[in-house]
Amino acid sequence: MSANRERVYRGSAARATVWRNVSGAERRERRSHLTAPRVPTVGIDIGGTKVMAGVVDADGVILETLRTETPDKSKSPKVVEDTIVELVLDLSERHDVHAVGIGAAGWVDADRSRILFAPHLSWRDEPLRERLADRLLVPVMVDNDANTAAWAEWRFGAGRGEADLVMITLGTGIGGAILEDGQVKRGRYGVAGEFGHMQVVPGGHRCACGNRGCWEQYSSGNALVREARELAAADSPVAYGIIDRVGGHVGDITGPLITELARAGDPMCVELFQDIGQWLGVGIANLAAALDPSCFVIGGGVSAADDLLITPAREAFRRTLTGRGYRPEARIAKAELGPEAGMVGAADLARLVARRFRRANRRRVERYERYGRIYGRQGADS
Repeated sequence: MSANRERVYRGSAARATVWRNVSGAERRERRSHLTAPRVPTVGIDIGGTKVMAGVVDADGVILETLRTETPDKSKSPKVVEDTIVELVLDLSERHDVHAVGIGAAGWVDADRSRILFAPHLSWRDEPLRERLADRLLVPVMVDNDANTAAWAEWRFGAGRGEADLVMITLGTGIGGAILEDGQVKRGRYGVAGEFGHMQVVPGGHRCACGNRGCWEQYSSGNALVREARELAAADSPVAYGIIDRVGGHVGDITGPLITELARAGDPMCVELFQDIGQWLGVGIANLAAALDPSCFVIGGGVSAADDLLITPAREAFRRTLTGRGYRPEARIAKAELGPEAGMVGAADLARLVARRFRRANRRRVERYERYGRIYGRQGADS
């Protein structure tokens, strides 16, 4: 059988054989996490406010972590690249780094080499992999940060043992990723998983993407803070607790503060989490109808609210799931790896590239040794 094709059986009686092309990248990602070299790699998670870099071993254990602020979006792409290079070189002084993985909040092309668009940075069709590889002299892998987080949860966290998994990341917006048979499904153009911009309320709240009624306008950190600030600005009686806490400065209301007050039992904050949890459950039910995974993993900063968010999401999911009562229900689990998931996943995916790099180096050394033996014999014969 050709190395670039695999056999697919269709039908029951005839068992017709169909050949389909399988790319090298697809084949590597499907299997090579089991056979990739057990070497340390660096993962980089680039978000809207921070850049986190860490050395991760083959078991997903973080050996060292560095953090710095994300350069302002007004800065040139080279400023961000300089930041990444500085972090990697710093870690390389204390660790033997074989490859670097980048998880970026933005759209990454299907070849995982270019950042097509990053809303919080100045990257526009940026050839990031090539530029960093030229400067770091090690292989570089680039992917969307939700994809890298989902890979980490599938390998080391809440999604272990699941064949089909969907991850939803709740932060300022909603990100997502799809894993099928242990393979990240990126879509034809590399931008699959943008669940937050599914329209759930036609004509609803305006979204930064330009549309109205996107899912992330109703179930995200931004939605949580927006609702709390609107109630406080209206001097609603239900908001007196949070108004007193910020001394009347409505702009000081943040997601972590709402989470803290909800855990302490503040009725308004608890109700806000119930609202966004219900919207989360409705969206998950829609995704279940389309994708039918065995597990949904909920990550991102807002998931730190735990059962305040997950319990109403599960209830709404069961209430709105298509075919409820007559079909298996997907498991809804909170992510286990926390804010390091994207970094860990990027590092682990980079190990797949490190294998090619290491083998290429070994072949190069063997070739030089062979040539040396040949030329050595020729010199002795003369």
